Amino acid sequence: MHVLEVLRRPIITEKSTALQEQGKYTFEVARDANKQQIKQAVEQAFKVEVAKVNVIAVPPKWRGPGRRRGKTSPSRKAIVTLKPGHKIEFFEGV
Repeated sequence: MHVLEVLRRPIITEKSTALQEQGKYTFEVARDANKQQIKQAVEQAFKVEVAKVNVIAVPPKWRGPGRRRGKTSPSRKAIVTLKPGHKIEFFEGV
């Protein structure tokens, strides 16, 4: 799997921004990517060293009223912890 296929997009929320102070960054990842692939993708894309990867499966949610009701698609999030002294510059201006 290619780097661009593994990492879909960064997740920028209040909670994920607070985690950045601890050296943890959050990404939406491909549903079939494993921890080793996520680690390699982050290291190649941002030239940093990864200490740990936690993966969370996000279930689909029901949205909308009545007849227009539908499901969001399921996804996966990865919280990547970097080794001390490393940071991703991509997130700094957010």
